[in-house]
Amino acid sequence: MSFGAIIIGDEILSGKRADRHFVRLAELLAVRGLRLSWVEYLGDERARIAATLRRSLAAGDVVFSFGGIGNTPDDQTRQAAAEALGVELVLHADAEREIRARFGDQINDVRLLLGTFPRGVEIIPNPFNRIPGFRVRDHHFVPGFPQMAHPMVEWALDTFYSDRFHHQPSVEKAFLLTGANSYESALLDLMEEIVADFPSLRLFSLPSMSDDGQRRHLELGVEGEQALVDQAMDRIRQEVERRGISWQWRPS
Repeated sequence: MSFGAIIIGDEILSGKRADRHFVRLAELLAVRGLRLSWVEYLGDERARIAATLRRSLAAGDVVFSFGGIGNTPDDQTRQAAAEALGVELVLHADAEREIRARFGDQINDVRLLLGTFPRGVEIIPNPFNRIPGFRVRDHHFVPGFPQMAHPMVEWALDTFYSDRFHHQPSVEKAFLLTGANSYESALLDLMEEIVADFPSLRLFSLPSMSDDGQRRHLELGVEGEQALVDQAMDRIRQEVERRGISWQWRPS
């Protein structure tokens, strides 16, 4: 199962606000031995959000959607989710209880719109102010405010996906390679060999270039289980030494 993110908001696409969700979600997944597979950024455009959700719902991924579930006219995520699911929006009973508990005597119809979700969803509790998000078919819809959204994501991960956590910690190691034969195309055969012999590891190759366009070094490494990473890195070291390529460990 792949994990993805949809980050919604005209203010992010315009540059008025910087996205704070991508890095934090990647961190929350990483400490649980999971990896983010994809991210999409969308504006507050209902048709585009609905089309994206139809595609991700069909793919069967676990998706975290950030933003657009408020009650102002520019918030379109709740409506788009209902459209993608082919259901109507209704006031969710559990959401209503949370919102009434939050506002007490100050409750009104406008505030209850915050609990109007696609029919058939479950709520995601919001420990910050009790205004919930919702989830359906491994899609989790949370607010755009990081102080609300990120604890809600943690709750969803720990509640629904703990059986997928990898308890063996993942490690990442890499060499910085320099020299005449330290470019990617010259090392493709070695990379393909590592990928074939260590299929559970993630291999990465990152060339570095200075501002004047001169190649500086190639960062070549793998990520995964400690013992396998050590084996793969030893294989890489032996081969680059055989080819006369200079190497040093990449700083942590």
